[in-house]
Amino acid sequence: MTLSAAQGLPAAENLAQDASQMRAGALPMVVLYSQAGCTWCEEARRYLVPMSTAAETRNHALYRQVDIDSDAGLIDFGGARTTHRAFARDRKVRLTPTVEVYGPDGARIGDAIVGMRLPDFYGQYLGNAVEAARTTLKTEKR
Repeated sequence: MTLSAAQGLPAAENLAQDASQMRAGALPMVVLYSQAGCTWCEEARRYLVPMSTAAETRNHALYRQVDIDSDAGLIDFGGARTTHRAFARDRKVRLTPTVEVYGPDGARIGDAIVGMRLPDFYGQYLGNAVEAARTTLKTEKR
């Protein structure tokens, strides 16, 4: 999978609005916590961007990016105004890349994927996290 530097994940802007779409489709949200100059974050995007665009996986989750060193505005899952930096701090994310999967209520589903771990298995870690979250949300919806 190759990826040009111009491509990326959609920036998190309004998680409360995203949550309504998540509820309707029993979808999890995959959030990449990133920061400027993080080469491992670029590597993480090499897996996540294709997942977010490929026909066989793009409808399995919403994909967003939060930049832990940015003061860009963000509306959190509860509708409160915050920034990317403050949101990451509130979620206790300090290392990048970190990938977390959330349900529509903003609760994390499963364990965070911190760092690149083993690059040969990174795509599988991400795929497993999304599928586990989808199963959890479908079970809760019943």
